[in-house]
Parts: sequence; C-alpha cells; structure tokens
Amino acid sequence: MNSPLTPDRRRPASRSRIWIGIMLLVLGLIGHLYAAHAIGGSVVAYTHHVLGFFLILVVTGTIIAALGRRFWRSRPDITVLTVGVVQALFGLLVAVEPFRAAGGG
Repeated sequence: MNSPLTPDRRRPASRSRIWIGIMLLVLGLIGHLYAAHAIGGSVVAYTHHVLGFFLILVVTGTIIAALGRRFWRSRPDITVLTVGVVQALFGLLVAVEPFRAAGGG
C-alpha cells in the first residue's frame, strides 16, 4: 500500500500535524498566561508574559522557518509542528518557574 504522493514525488502536508502544532502553540500561550496568574495576575504580568510569548514565537519561528526552507521546503506541516513543540516547551518552562522560585529549589 503506497501513500499518495504529490506530482513532485513528495508526501503532501498533513492536516493533523498542522492542527497538533496549532494546539501546541495554544498550550504554550496558556503556559505563559498561567505563569502570569501565578505571580499575581496584574496587567503588567499578563502583558509581559504575552509579549514574551510572541517574542519567543518570532525568534524561534524565524529560525525554524529558515531551517524548514532549507531542509523540508515542501512540508509546512513539519514547520508548524516544530514551532508548536518549541512553544509548548517554553510555555511549560515558564509555567513552572513561579513554583521553582517559591520553593527555593
């Protein structure tokens, strides 16, 4: 059983990978919002965390997009998934930081 290939003999982009990448992006944003809430929930905290999310998104997204153009040009699903994974990891790190700081460890 062969999978369908595009005319240039490459696999088409996977919608499920794109959706998983988008969900991971949202999860990363939720991590930033949770961290802002955990440190007091002020307008300044939310502003800084949301701006930090977008700054990380622009920096890492640019790097990953450049790598994507170089290594997997015809697979935007891989690029979106990779950006989502990176953002989710940063969101997780940011979300647990207030607890690490409060626990002293």
